[in-house]
Amino acid sequence: MNLKKYFIRALHRLQKGPGYTYKELLVWYCDNTNTHGPKRIIKEGPKKKLIWFFLTLLFASLVFWQWGILINTYLSYNVTSSLSIGFKTMKFPAVTVCNANPFKYSEVKHLLKELDRLIEAALERILQPTPGNGSENISPPLDLELWHQIPLVLIDEHDKDNPVILDIFESNQGAAGNQSAAGNQTTAGNETACSHQGSDNCTYRNFSSAAQAVTEWYILQSTSILSKVPLQERIRMGYQAEDMILACLYGAEPCNYKNFTQIYHPDHGNCYIFNWGMDEEALNSSNPGAEFGLKLILDISQQDYIPYLSSAAGARLMLHQQKSFPFLKDQGIYAMAGTETSIGVLVDELERMGYPYSDCTMNGSDVPVKNLYSQYNTSYSIQACLRSCFQNHMVEICGCGHYMFPLPEGVNYCNNEDNPGWAYCYSSLRSSIRHRQICIDSCKETCNDTQYKMTISMADWPSEASEDWIFHILSYERDMSTNVTLDRNGIIKLNIYFQEYNYRTISESAATTIVWLLSSLGGQFGFWMGGSVLCLIEFGEIIIDSLWITIINVIGWCKGL
Repeated sequence: MNLKKYFIRALHRLQKGPGYTYKELLVWYCDNTNTHGPKRIIKEGPKKKLIWFFLTLLFASLVFWQWGILINTYLSYNVTSSLSIGFKTMKFPAVTVCNANPFKYSEVKHLLKELDRLIEAALERILQPTPGNGSENISPPLDLELWHQIPLVLIDEHDKDNPVILDIFESNQGAAGNQSAAGNQTTAGNETACSHQGSDNCTYRNFSSAAQAVTEWYILQSTSILSKVPLQERIRMGYQAEDMILACLYGAEPCNYKNFTQIYHPDHGNCYIFNWGMDEEALNSSNPGAEFGLKLILDISQQDYIPYLSSAAGARLMLHQQKSFPFLKDQGIYAMAGTETSIGVLVDELERMGYPYSDCTMNGSDVPVKNLYSQYNTSYSIQACLRSCFQNHMVEICGCGHYMFPLPEGVNYCNNEDNPGWAYCYSSLRSSIRHRQICIDSCKETCNDTQYKMTISMADWPSEASEDWIFHILSYERDMSTNVTLDRNGIIKLNIYFQEYNYRTISESAATTIVWLLSSLGGQFGFWMGGSVLCLIEFGEIIIDSLWITIINVIGWCKGL
């Protein structure tokens, strides 16, 4: 009923026309508003009216300008970082240990036999590039098919303006060889990969040293060979936990190789993770200090290293969060044989704000890249995303996957027999800035992360005075032998512990909030115009009245047509 009366009065108002004009409405507003300035415009004399009108217009413009800056600042979603230090009992990190050499040479020698003969002949040519020592003099003859797919060449830079390319297994390199023997040339290695044999569509990698070129070439060729070996066979050819982990002690509790989780890592073969937290609760560290940490004695069996694949000897280890995949090639460190390596750990916890303040992700579910490392049931990381992105591009462009990364379902690893041009495709993709940028743009940082800062110290171990009895005991415990089967070149001792229980938390917080925005807007309005929220309501009221007058005038104009 009340609504009906309201509409009847509104209809009468429309029929009668507006009760006042725009000028009368403006005068009424200036006379009744609580905002400073407008009242002086209508109450002062002609000269002061002009001055106050100019000042009111100027300060109103300043208010709107400041409001624009404040709103733009708020919508930029800036953050501030704060550092806090806490003290608590912390979870001991997951510790991954691997051998720097992925396979026992005695187990893979039959697979790499032809490759080793080829690289030995190539090294002989590099060191003594004289006529008559070619592959035709070697019995049995060398299989040069691998060489022709990805050849290595020497570059004679004696004449900088006219460098000469020398194929190692070409018989016409005698003149260049004589120059090398005379010491008049500088040589560098060059690795060539083509889309198919005899093609001009090739990519080149230059090296300043033949040692680098030979190592990279051997890794590339061995990758093709090992990619055809089943996973279980590769695991068998690697270093087993019971042979590698000789002794283990966590705090005051003994442990052994059964307390480690085995994973296969393409770069390092069999790796073993302590306190990964997959099947059991993560262990807490009861106190800081070396006596409450993890102590390991490892045997890396350096005498069984692959000579051309692993030029570094030692153990590769990494500290990381539970249920995260260890990317040892990027974040791992080496422990040298014949030493006791002590690693003191400090913890940094990073807490980033999510959207709209940053483009981080909580668990990777909003990342458009399929995480190939999810087959390990590990948590999301940007390293896993970048490698998954590269492998997906590799499969899409090259038709096969690279041996160093997990495979999508239904895809095989690249090899020279099934994919003759894979090395060219891989090299082109790896050097492609466009594909690299696509992966960088697609992957996101994690919002929460834990980083372990390490302080590393080393000492010779065991000492000369104690090495005899230590090696006797360790040899007996491993091999049940009274003879010494271990030596300084294969033994590593590790101590990993928290230096202190102080941990740092680096957290982000919003630099501007809605409370900050409202208070800043009100402060600017009050400073320049002496206004408040009620003044804004009054301003809204006059706008509504102006619209109402306009509607009535438009209807009246239409009725007069």
